[in-house]
Amino acid sequence: MIELNHWFIFIGAALIMAITPGPNLIYLLSRSICQGRNAAIVSLFGVVTAFLVHMFAAAIGLTALFLTIPIAYIILKWLGAGYLLWLAWQAMRPNAKSPFEARELAPDSRPKLWLMGFMTSFLNPKIAIFYLSILPQFISPQHGSVFAQSLTLGFTQIVVSFMVNLTVILTAAGLARWFALNPLWLLIQRYVMGIVLLGLALRLLIEQRKMA
Repeated sequence: MIELNHWFIFIGAALIMAITPGPNLIYLLSRSICQGRNAAIVSLFGVVTAFLVHMFAAAIGLTALFLTIPIAYIILKWLGAGYLLWLAWQAMRPNAKSPFEARELAPDSRPKLWLMGFMTSFLNPKIAIFYLSILPQFISPQHGSVFAQSLTLGFTQIVVSFMVNLTVILTAAGLARWFALNPLWLLIQRYVMGIVLLGLALRLLIEQRKMA
């Protein structure tokens, strides 16, 4: 059983990860602007399908890893905190891109839209690293089945990401237009996101030191 306060913190982490610059968000935003909401929603279901693949693979792998190599739990936690620090730097570094800056895409058929959404998410290193280094931060072998905890957190991440991406799809044109007219907010958005990521990474590092 996952502790309630850890679950809420995980929801916050999943939310921050969902809005950080990455292939999924940029692709869906661009698809919505270039081909419309319906096309972007079809792509979103491809993205979610890839999430399920990552989730089940991670749940099986983490269960086996924690049972056979206990120190791997600590290693993954440190890697997760390090990855959050790297994301914070990527958000705040000079000349960084905002996820709300779209790119041009040609129209595609529904099957290709689903496939492109799936492949964009499946090959997205941010998603793979999230499941392998961030998600383990919130799993405790002492609190029951690692597999069950992994699935609970995985489905939580999928729901949060789905809602964020759906909101972006439905408001893509307005978001892109507003940010184009207010470029200062692109900079503010990046720095706020970077500071939140930095805070989450430091919290995890401090918590790990207390547990040591």
